[in-house]
Amino acid sequence: MSDGLTVPFALTAGLSGVLSTTHLIIVSGISEIAAGCISMGLGGYLAGESEVEHYDAELKREFHEIETIPETELKEVEDILMDLGVDKNLSSQVALQISKDKNLWADFMMKLELKMERPAKNRAAQSAGTIALSYLVGGFIPLCPYIFISNPKTAFYVSCLVTIIALIIFGYLKSKVTGQPVIRGTFKVAITGIVAAAAAYALAKAVS
Repeated sequence: MSDGLTVPFALTAGLSGVLSTTHLIIVSGISEIAAGCISMGLGGYLAGESEVEHYDAELKREFHEIETIPETELKEVEDILMDLGVDKNLSSQVALQISKDKNLWADFMMKLELKMERPAKNRAAQSAGTIALSYLVGGFIPLCPYIFISNPKTAFYVSCLVTIIALIIFGYLKSKVTGQPVIRGTFKVAITGIVAAAAAYALAKAVS
């Protein structure tokens, strides 16, 4: 959503510096939002798929090691347990108990040795959908004033006001959710959008 707010905002701001009609700004903005939804959504899907493939590859490797070098893997289980504060004798007993079930053994190694959790089912598709929808919603916030206001200059000023407010609100909510300092997090998100839009506007003016 942060990218959806920032990129179309910068694009429409840049075009506002050189165009005297909102028609091309709207068309360009919609095209950018569509391209952004597809590219970022697809990127999210591929990232999710890569995570699943990486997990499956590591799990396959763990099963192979359990089959081929069980003594080494058993020693690794004991070492992990001792690192967690379990004494040596008890670690050996627990390791032997775990080794009786290869699925449990492999799962133990994935979680405690490799620090990897099994990705949720349909995570890639859900990630793609969430990213694309968030970009779409964010992108139409700076574009809406151009749709309802025919004068590009007026629409530009309204778009700036609306988008900056949206960036501040989004930055605040993001900071609260992620546990960052609220003022710093809000400022960081807002200033990114403002600087990007100002640079695009100034560049379009300079080129024209």
